[in-house]
Amino acid sequence: MQFRNFKMVDYVVYGRGCFAQVDEILAPHRKQGLPMIFLVDHFFKGKPLLKEIPLKGNDKILFADVTHEPKTVQVDALAQELKKEFSSVSGIIGIGGGSTLDLAKAVSLMMTNSGSAADYQGWDLVKVPGVYKVGIPTLSGTGAEVSRTTVLTGPVRKLGMNSDYTPFNQIVLDPNLIAGVPTDQRFYTGMDCYIHCIESLQGTYLNQFSKSYGDKALDLCREVFLTNTSWSAESDEKLMMASYAGGMSIAYSQVGVTHAVSYGLSYLLGTKHGLGNCIVMQHLEEYYPQGVREFKQMVAKNNITIPQGLCKDLADEQVEKMIDISLSLKPLWENALGKDWDKKMTRAKLKELYRKL
Repeated sequence: MQFRNFKMVDYVVYGRGCFAQVDEILAPHRKQGLPMIFLVDHFFKGKPLLKEIPLKGNDKILFADVTHEPKTVQVDALAQELKKEFSSVSGIIGIGGGSTLDLAKAVSLMMTNSGSAADYQGWDLVKVPGVYKVGIPTLSGTGAEVSRTTVLTGPVRKLGMNSDYTPFNQIVLDPNLIAGVPTDQRFYTGMDCYIHCIESLQGTYLNQFSKSYGDKALDLCREVFLTNTSWSAESDEKLMMASYAGGMSIAYSQVGVTHAVSYGLSYLLGTKHGLGNCIVMQHLEEYYPQGVREFKQMVAKNNITIPQGLCKDLADEQVEKMIDISLSLKPLWENALGKDWDKKMTRAKLKELYRKL
């Protein structure tokens, strides 16, 4: 039997105020004349956080427009801009939510790999390590800070650059940075973590490594979204660690039906990942009955409104395109439904599901 020997994040620092150590963390990785590039969620334009970024020499802040999910063309443009201006860089530091962190990972890889990011959408296609990269989440739930993928929408598919070269070299987990996130955004991103865990813990790829992390992440999500639904500093700490553990859980397993279906939504309609998962999850009683019941309890307790009717008026060819995107994610379906998944999830059945969303 061949066991997966997977790559994890090299270094992790956790604690309130640890963002202040970024300068010290970056120092050994600075190369003479080459800047550190801080890729920052555009939400922080004009915000106090910018004054805390430890700029040195020709370091540069670039704002990442994450109004929409990250695209391969966006990655290519950022990498080309940096190569044109600096030839190379000392590192890429992503500061933001899952989309910003995914952009940072992808730009790091495209600083050293030829072609387009679209060429590397798939599993283990990246052959050259990227430049040094650091992930600093300001939202919690996606697990992007620890995952070996960077999810991108390309010209023909929405799929990650899944490789051993994708994980960050360093992550900085400072709960201070996720304080004050709007309630809806906090919920949608937190539910990405909750759904990761439901899918991982019920999947055919499940093992004790995944189960140990997934169980803990699930417990933390329940404490945050079912037991203590009002915001508190402690709930931010719990959610940040739930995101980390949830990301670790799927590192040695996989997600499932919710993610496979929501990728189609994101590709065609540009639906943000966390929200897309919530839209899909409410209709999956057949696959995750207990998880869907609990999810709906969380929606009610947190006074969240989930959009309805996104797909009911779409043209058939649009739905067919979403089906193509979804069915291309074979590992997700196999984890959810087993090796004969394609006999259980037909195009007709998936079309019926999309029409409900």
